[in-house]
Amino acid sequence: MGMQKGTVILTGANGGLGSAIVKQLDSDAKFSAYHCIYTVRDATRTEPLNLHTTHDVVSLDLTKLDNVREVAKTINANFKLQARVAAGHIPPIRALIVSAGYQEFGKQTWTSDGLDNTFATNYLGHWLLILLLLGSMDKEAGRIVYMGSQAHDPKDPRNSRTGAFTDPKYKTFVSAEDAAASFHAIAEGKWSPATEDAGFRGGYRRYGASKLFLAMMQHELQARLDDADADLGRNNRICVVGVDPGVMSTGMQRLAPWVIRVLIFRILYPLIQLVAPNKGPRPTGRAAEEVLEAAVAGSASDGDGDGDGDGERLELPRDGYFHEMKVMETSEESRDANKRALVWRRRLN
Repeated sequence: MGMQKGTVILTGANGGLGSAIVKQLDSDAKFSAYHCIYTVRDATRTEPLNLHTTHDVVSLDLTKLDNVREVAKTINANFKLQARVAAGHIPPIRALIVSAGYQEFGKQTWTSDGLDNTFATNYLGHWLLILLLLGSMDKEAGRIVYMGSQAHDPKDPRNSRTGAFTDPKYKTFVSAEDAAASFHAIAEGKWSPATEDAGFRGGYRRYGASKLFLAMMQHELQARLDDADADLGRNNRICVVGVDPGVMSTGMQRLAPWVIRVLIFRILYPLIQLVAPNKGPRPTGRAAEEVLEAAVAGSASDGDGDGDGDGERLELPRDGYFHEMKVMETSEESRDANKRALVWRRRLN
């Protein structure tokens, strides 16, 4: 295999999309030069990953910020996770893929700190992890990849079928008049709460809000990384991108009612795919290919003779957002400089 070229960290490794990403990292020779760290909510309750590639499985509860800090501290400590890694070190992080996701359908839950679980899992825990791991990333070739969603943009035509954003008060997530109050209402689960809308739409809007904050933080973090005069930007070429994997049949629907979980995703959509493959939910394997294309994929040869496929990696636009590997624009709200700055300042509140 030769010298390892870097570390790939993946959250939500036992989820629907996460499992597909793990499978491709393990089975495709072009990824064999990477050490992988896979995080799951509770490694003691997860089936062992019978993989060929060198890897570690780490417990990470994104809803518990102290746990996020502890995991980041462990990874940052020279990556000394297992003695089998050469010299007790794992090479710098080449890709940090934040794939873990959570969506509620009707029922609403909170963390022990009183934060909405959707907000904490999808957004806050991930971005705390990213900020804490920046110092361990490959400064020349590191990439941060997060999972976007059509739900972050009420104007996305794909949302019309959900009916989640027809009410004028849900055309935006963060109020221009009182952005701080809006942010805290979303963080605390008081915006579009289950007590107001106990169906699918209430949870979908809260999910969309968490994805909006990810898009905002993508733009804000990349701007700081690109600023040579800022602390984060000094000697730093880390690239931040978002990938919208599209609608997929994954564990995300496990909390949905029977009609959505079984009838639509397990029966109706597979039948549609048989007749029209480009309709219905996308295969997780195809979405995984796109995520890895954005994160670590390269040409067939990198010129060192080992044929591991990590050559000139795709020249993706910095701060880019992709769906089916086509460049898309994040929502108008996510690009609002004032709202982005507020979210950055309040990211850990």
